[in-house]
Amino acid sequence: MDRRQMLQEASDFILQNDDFLLITHVQPDGDALGSTLGFAHLLQALGKRYAIAVEEPIPAKFRFLPMSDRIQLASQISRRFSKIVALDCGDIKRFGRCAEFLEPQADILNIDHHKTNDCFGRANLVDLEAAATSQIVFNLASFMGTEIGRDMSVCLYTGILTDTGGFRYGNTTVEVHTIAAELLRNGVSPYDVADRVLETLTWSQLQLIREGLKSLQKDELGKVAWMVVERDLLDRLGAGDEDAEGLVSYARNVQGVEVGILFREKADGTVKASLRSKYHVDVGEIALSLGGGGHARAAGCTLAGPVDKAVAEVLLKVRESLPS
Repeated sequence: MDRRQMLQEASDFILQNDDFLLITHVQPDGDALGSTLGFAHLLQALGKRYAIAVEEPIPAKFRFLPMSDRIQLASQISRRFSKIVALDCGDIKRFGRCAEFLEPQADILNIDHHKTNDCFGRANLVDLEAAATSQIVFNLASFMGTEIGRDMSVCLYTGILTDTGGFRYGNTTVEVHTIAAELLRNGVSPYDVADRVLETLTWSQLQLIREGLKSLQKDELGKVAWMVVERDLLDRLGAGDEDAEGLVSYARNVQGVEVGILFREKADGTVKASLRSKYHVDVGEIALSLGGGGHARAAGCTLAGPVDKAVAEVLLKVRESLPS
């Protein structure tokens, strides 16, 4: 199915239904929240009823997004829905607790850009060429002729900005810049958004960077670098999981390094591995082989502990993937 056919299918799903539950993946990032809230603005413009559910509180730096106050925690949702819109979810497992609120035969509109997406929806708007799910929502709103106002533009710009690494990653295309320019024309302040989501650091984050860098290591060839953040460090600093976001860039950005990895021990003893690559290694394939997923240059997976075992398991896969 080509892009236009998928846009038509998604448009029909929206226009023919009402009372939607909007969900995104666990531990939502800028694109997850930007696309979800951008889509909420689309539904509001069409006079549709909807609710937005997430598994846990959203990161503080994204609370400036228009209509973020409409987001409810899973614990606040008291009924099931038959019409679901899943945004930025590679598969149903990424729904987390929000999967509990689907009727047994619920119809799902699946909007995503992950290459690991298995088209789990009744209607699927999956564009593997898109840099961000927010880019897809922009294209959908444009296709439907819906006005994209300033508030919706702020949400979509935030999603595109974060998933392109501030327009620095290889997924930054002519279309991305064209859409970004349109969003700026709609009233987005690029400085304000970038300052909030890319530049501003909490004191806990700065402390975590300082301590986390002490764990930075390289392999013998200098092609792989990694950092480890154990649970007791997070607890000692009073830092949350969101404070570790972005740490992996320090490993990836080392000169000569092809793959950077952050290992973060979670409260339940499992280990989250965040992988970033520069040119030659498809970390999405590595993460997929370990039960996770993502993109060629940015991916992640969760492994059983202890930390040392998880580190060894991921490093083995990464080294096998390095070009000879």
